[in-house]
Amino acid sequence: MYTKKKIKLFKEKKTRKTIYINWRFIALCIIVFSFLIILTLRIIFLQVIDAKKLSYEGDRRTLRIQPVINTRGIINDRLGYPLAVTVPVNAVFIDPSMIHQNSIDIENNIRWQALSNILSIPLKKIIFHVNYDKDLKFIYLARQVAPELGEYVKALKLPGIYLTEEAKRYYPSGKIAAQLIGFNNIDDEGIEGVEKSFNDHLTGKPGKRKIRKDNQGHVIENESLINKSSSKNLVLSINKELQTITYQQLCEGVSKNKADFGIAVLIDIKTGEVLSMATSPAYNPNERQYTVSKNFRNRAITDVFEPGSTVKPIVIMEALKKGLIKPNSIINTKPFFIRKHQIKDVSYHEKLNIAGILQKSSNVGVSKIALSMNSEDLINTYLKFGLGQPTNLGLIGENKGFLPKKKVLSNLEKATFSFGYGLMVTPLQLARLYTTIGSYGIYRPLSIVKINHPVYEKRIFPQEYVKKVLNMMEKTVQPNEIDNQSGIKKYRIAIKTGTAKKVGIHGCYIKKYIAYTAGVAPARNPKFSLIIVVDNPKGNQYYGGAVSAPIFSKIMTLVLKTMKIKPDNL
Repeated sequence: MYTKKKIKLFKEKKTRKTIYINWRFIALCIIVFSFLIILTLRIIFLQVIDAKKLSYEGDRRTLRIQPVINTRGIINDRLGYPLAVTVPVNAVFIDPSMIHQNSIDIENNIRWQALSNILSIPLKKIIFHVNYDKDLKFIYLARQVAPELGEYVKALKLPGIYLTEEAKRYYPSGKIAAQLIGFNNIDDEGIEGVEKSFNDHLTGKPGKRKIRKDNQGHVIENESLINKSSSKNLVLSINKELQTITYQQLCEGVSKNKADFGIAVLIDIKTGEVLSMATSPAYNPNERQYTVSKNFRNRAITDVFEPGSTVKPIVIMEALKKGLIKPNSIINTKPFFIRKHQIKDVSYHEKLNIAGILQKSSNVGVSKIALSMNSEDLINTYLKFGLGQPTNLGLIGENKGFLPKKKVLSNLEKATFSFGYGLMVTPLQLARLYTTIGSYGIYRPLSIVKINHPVYEKRIFPQEYVKKVLNMMEKTVQPNEIDNQSGIKKYRIAIKTGTAKKVGIHGCYIKKYIAYTAGVAPARNPKFSLIIVVDNPKGNQYYGGAVSAPIFSKIMTLVLKTMKIKPDNL
């Protein structure tokens, strides 16, 4: 009995224990399953409902947009000679946070002293950069470091010192085209001349590259380029050989006459291309740190002057066209008065024919011709030939000059207007005027880039009158006006010299002069137009015939020989 009872109690106890264990297991499963549901819901929330926000936060911490800069295009002359090229250089930068993390002693380290010496930066300045902000990761130490110096810096293996590639502009032509080509800043952006005017063309559109970095700064993903257009080379209309001739002869003339500066512009009459554009004094764009800033500007397009007697030919052309004079007309050239203002010539002549008025540059003669014209006709003649209007050459900084807006001029204004006073033009506008004369009255837009044919042509003046005046100008080459006659006699040229008083800062004329010579060659079949401007010559002479005409002669003779133009007498 006892044994059966005992066995029964044992069975009941075992049953209760099994039930208890089953409830514990079920409870544990419920808890685990609940957590799984919560985690699943959380994952769904993170991956589906709130995915955009988290993706943004992840990208913000790991994704970077890295600019991809194009190599700047080369500037070439019309024959392919490089006028501006890009050379690879290095920039040296420092990571102050890295140096502080490693507790580097800069002051007593021989390799840091070597870095100081090679970069010509005082060691104290490097220490200052390191201690300026301990959390900074990037500070430039040196820019545009030559590659060989960069290799030396790399060999020092200094922690926290890094190199990055960048570009530097180099100008093989140096001074000869400095004001025209211009230069770039340290970030390789054009800030003067052609470099600035054609900056977008030369650089293209910089691209952007998406990269992903880990928490150590290593690139773990590199995505494709976006929004990129390649840079382009630029071929100018300039002929480097002719540019060298123009610059050298201009420099000699400016130095000989002790002038403040000189300007020369040479143009191909058949196409309107600018073959050379020089200013003296110039500067070396590769070493410009000590250059006076006023020498940076391209005076051929920025500076304006009263053109003086160089405009007399178009006044005579208009009078011939209107029938107010004939080529054989004789004009009384004795001095006369207009409202107590005397109109007179440098040398006295009682009477001159039309050719004589041009040859002797008679203010009296051209004034009397202008007084017989309507004001509107006189002003429109200047406008037709582009005076007081921009050339739209494409160079930034071009001055449009000044031409009176009034439709009626007083007699005194007419007289002074006819010999180049009362208006302001740039040297380039004057060069365009003589290019149009050299093409017998056909206007062609000027171009600073190489072209095969003119953009368009437009006749603005009848050929017969332009030819008649060109023949008259051909006779203005006198032995006392141009030296080195033995060279120029081989070619028939047509030129007009001029001299104008300078306007002071208060708008009054001062005892300083500008000497001009403008013309075309060869006279019977013009191919080139050339203008020379010499500002404030301080030698024994200041007239255009004595100062600028010799420069014109030397440049044009060399240009004709270089371009293998056959002499007229052969």
